[in-house]
Amino acid sequence: MAQPDDLRATVSDLDQTLSSVEAVIDVPALNAQIADLEVEASSPDLWSDQENAQRVTSTMSRLRADVDRVTGLRGRLEDLSVLVDLGAEEDDADTLAEAETALTALAGDIEAMEVRTLLAGEYDDRDALVTIRSEAGGVDAADFAEMLLRMYLRWADRHGYSVEVYDTSYAEEAGIKSATFTVKCPFAYGTLSVEQGTHRLVRISPFDNQGRRQTSFAGVEVLPVTEETDHIDIPEADIRVDVFRSSGPGGQSVNTTDSAVRITHLPTGIVVSCQNEKSQLQNKAAALRVLQSRLLERARAEKEAEMKQLKGDGGNSWGSQMRSYVLHPYQMVKDLRTDHEVGNPEAVFDGDIDGFIEAGIRWRRTQSDQ
Repeated sequence: MAQPDDLRATVSDLDQTLSSVEAVIDVPALNAQIADLEVEASSPDLWSDQENAQRVTSTMSRLRADVDRVTGLRGRLEDLSVLVDLGAEEDDADTLAEAETALTALAGDIEAMEVRTLLAGEYDDRDALVTIRSEAGGVDAADFAEMLLRMYLRWADRHGYSVEVYDTSYAEEAGIKSATFTVKCPFAYGTLSVEQGTHRLVRISPFDNQGRRQTSFAGVEVLPVTEETDHIDIPEADIRVDVFRSSGPGGQSVNTTDSAVRITHLPTGIVVSCQNEKSQLQNKAAALRVLQSRLLERARAEKEAEMKQLKGDGGNSWGSQMRSYVLHPYQMVKDLRTDHEVGNPEAVFDGDIDGFIEAGIRWRRTQSDQ
């Protein structure tokens, strides 16, 4: 068990970290913004402009959550400082043990909030549109893509985040060719964008009757979900809409009508599809949302490339392959950018990826500062 002086040192360290978080978050400034938004929200004609009303209410909700989170962390730290002093004065081992456990939990929550302060990109506070595709490796790659899909869905479920699956294209033998879904929570895009890139799996293939080791690959794409204010106009003349029947694993039809929708954006060649909604109209609307996000990201990437060219930086510091999952001859998952690694792939595939995400966000910040 930690000694009182050690616990006081921990409290002091957490106080410094939390103070730096509070300085970045700037609670007084957030409260001033909330007050202004409350004035707007009280206007009797607020909902005459639905786009503005949604902006006001969602922004107000997000800012209040940030304020509550930071003030809650400060309150917990102050309570634990008192608890440590009380345990030391009374030489109460149980109280000190309780304080030690609570400080460990608080340290994790403060660290997570600290990582949030690093999400300052233009679209970082948006929902995330995630697409997973099987790449080289045949049936093993399709199976790996489905493992990654489950990993991200389990990660979202652990945190209580809402997920909407737009499209799942199943492979013939096992796994999936691709899947597209949204994760809906504050800063979902900024958080998950560090997962973008090529993921590699090394294992004894369950599909090889000779039990040989197989390396397979899957790609993860993460885009910000578009909002009404983005004004991504897509003329009807620029798209071709095809309809088809939804299919499930093994190619079996899961719908007796042509409700699935595939949209091709003719000027760019971008193709998106949606088959998980109940009607053709719903699938078309969802597919258009995906197309808008891809076009928004295309515009952002072109702007970023132009800025890099002006700066004389034509290279991409990210690289493509970003994480290896090794199940044989040893057990390890390692991020190739940050060197963050764990020896329990099973936990990772069950959604325990916060350590990788936080390391990725910190790494990205160091890259942008260079």
